[in-house]
Amino acid sequence: MAKSLQEQMLEMGLVNQKKAKKNAKELKKSAHLKRTGSEDAPEDTQASAEASRKAKMERDRELNRQKEAEAQQKAISAQIRQLIQTNTVECDGDIKYNFLHDKKVKQMYVNQAVWDRLSRGQLAIILFEQTRQGPTYKVVPLQVAEKIRQRAADHYILIAESAGEEMDEDDPYAAYQIPDDLMW
Repeated sequence: MAKSLQEQMLEMGLVNQKKAKKNAKELKKSAHLKRTGSEDAPEDTQASAEASRKAKMERDRELNRQKEAEAQQKAISAQIRQLIQTNTVECDGDIKYNFLHDKKVKQMYVNQAVWDRLSRGQLAIILFEQTRQGPTYKVVPLQVAEKIRQRAADHYILIAESAGEEMDEDDPYAAYQIPDDLMW
């Protein structure tokens, strides 16, 4: 019987059993790749692996940026919350103070001293939190409202405009002064 080349090389001692098995395995692998039509697979897989690795790194960077932005936003929210809690002006009273928020008239009950300072623009009303029952508002000094505005410009802050507006010369009611204690 005719012996295969591999068997002949084994008998002559040119190749050992381990190398013979390795060569047979490589032959089977290359034959399989030829049958399936993906001979270039090792190069393609390397390129695709590199591309997927780069894409994953980019996704990871983007996720890290998002997490950092969320953490920064939480820190700012905590700072605002702390500023409001530590600087809230007690204003429990029986005088209704009306103000606008989201094109709706809201009301808050305050005492006379707080009402006067709110109407003169010395105090500010600020949104403290949103609950199921609705928004909660607090009264804070003007300096605290400015600190909050620096941290979050879109946070709701109401500061009354000063009443020292100039009158129009043609105003027929210029001679009539509006009393400070007029409430609507």
